[in-house]
Amino acid sequence: MTPINGTRAGEDEPASTGAAEGSFGGAIQALTELLTHKGLIAKATAISMVLGLATAFLLPVRYTAIARIMPPKQPQSGLSILLSQAAPGMGALAESAGGLGLRDPNAIYIGLLKSRPVADKIIERFDLMKVYRSRDMTGARKKLEKYTVITSEKSTLISISVTDRDKKRAADMANAYTEILREVTRSVSVTEASRRRLALEEQLKDAKEDLAGAEVAFEQLQQSKGLVRLDTQAAVIIGSAAGVRAQIAAKQVELQTLRSFSTENNPDVQLAERELSALQAQGAQLEEHSRSTGFSDLGLKDVPKAGLDYVRASRELQYQQAFFDVLVKEYEAARLDEAKEGAVVQVVEPAIPADRRSEPKRLVILLLFTLTGFSLSCLFVRLRSRYREELADPARAGAIRELKRAAAGLRFPLR
Repeated sequence: MTPINGTRAGEDEPASTGAAEGSFGGAIQALTELLTHKGLIAKATAISMVLGLATAFLLPVRYTAIARIMPPKQPQSGLSILLSQAAPGMGALAESAGGLGLRDPNAIYIGLLKSRPVADKIIERFDLMKVYRSRDMTGARKKLEKYTVITSEKSTLISISVTDRDKKRAADMANAYTEILREVTRSVSVTEASRRRLALEEQLKDAKEDLAGAEVAFEQLQQSKGLVRLDTQAAVIIGSAAGVRAQIAAKQVELQTLRSFSTENNPDVQLAERELSALQAQGAQLEEHSRSTGFSDLGLKDVPKAGLDYVRASRELQYQQAFFDVLVKEYEAARLDEAKEGAVVQVVEPAIPADRRSEPKRLVILLLFTLTGFSLSCLFVRLRSRYREELADPARAGAIRELKRAAAGLRFPLR
């Protein structure tokens, strides 16, 4: 019997064996060609090595200096302190609102270090337009950005790396970044606090004038209406009038009683008549006073209107006083923020002149040129060998000649 899959296995085995032998043979042939032209490969590699060595030593030497700083934490503003004292949750709300969107607290300081004003101060201080041979500030900024790397490390420190041909200048530039950052942060902080204080100072001045006006209006109302305490004064007026009327009624009863058993010439009757006349005059005066609307007079019919005016004037005075108190608190908070010093940038690791160069990487350049020369020479040997094999075939040789003629015809205008 024929074994299962025996025929297929017998057919596949020679094909796979032939492919393996062909691959092995191709590798042997390629290695043989390379070894045959080992002199050419060695010369090309040596030339590349010399070029790499020359390039490595001809490139300008540069040094890198690194400074590391610790940015300050965001201080709690005076307004948030007042809010936290007023309500425990308001201070945290103000701080969280101020820090929305800032996942990396170092981002703002990195942005300041990379800003144009900082770059311009560095360029002017070290005359980098002449150093970088730039025609304008834009070119100098691009060169400075190319040779400066500012990053935030995992340790939350900010690293400032500056590369320059002069090792001392590189260290001075890295340290200058920290100095200029201090100036910028202090200037920005004070300017913001000063603007807020000046704005509140103007509002406080207007509020003080409004409060003074409300106090004068309230005082004038009291003087014109004779008001000190409205409810007490109205009660006194009513009580006085009622008391006099009661005395008049009692005196009339007393007089009638005297007349019932005495004549008009009786001294007691005459005295009672005089007292009744005095009480009636006093009652008439009180009645007239209750209808009066003159200066410093408060009549009973004036009580409702006077009470309404009193309430309005008192409400306006209380409103102006409350508004003034709020502005005073905010103004004191602004003064507190202005009195604070600018954010202190602490230098953890100042930059020092580097002992070793950072550029060029001579060994890397030498290895790169050497490997490139070796690879190109090997590729050239293989391509030349393949080209000769193609020329050995008459059909392919004719195609190559046609290709050469077509390429030569490109020198003339197309018709």
